[in-house]
Amino acid sequence: MDVHGAFDELARKLDYSMFIVTVRAGAQRAGCLVGFGCQTSIAPPRFLICLSRNNHTYRVAAGADLIAVHAVPQHAQELARLFGSYCSEEVDKFACCAWLPGPGEVPILQECGNWFVGRVLEQLDFGDHVGFLLDPIAAQQARESYFTFDQAKGIEPGHPA
Repeated sequence: MDVHGAFDELARKLDYSMFIVTVRAGAQRAGCLVGFGCQTSIAPPRFLICLSRNNHTYRVAAGADLIAVHAVPQHAQELARLFGSYCSEEVDKFACCAWLPGPGEVPILQECGNWFVGRVLEQLDFGDHVGFLLDPIAAQQARESYFTFDQAKGIEPGHPA
């Protein structure tokens, strides 16, 4: 097995929390299910969220100052499917779920008790994904179990991989 094949096998076996990213730029809202995200610094606090270049949410986020990152609760499989299987250009995902406007009118999903809104500090080219380095400006924390990558494997992507 070559290096890329071995890496793909290893990566498929990893399990980590899934996120739903929501964003607003002008009159456009978008959101998607994201598997690539992590804290990158404690002081100052920083978080990196990566969006596929093929995703409509990426195109909206590219012009946004703020991005909301929601930790998906374990029980929210339908919400994960909504934001993972449908394209924001074709379906108004926000008409299908409860949300409130957060800082900068960024949609905050009511089913997700753990979320933060971050100011975009930098956009970084990572190949087929773009990383958005975020500085948290607002957050909410709740005790919830998280929806994981392993649980998301059955969700058919709303855009080409």
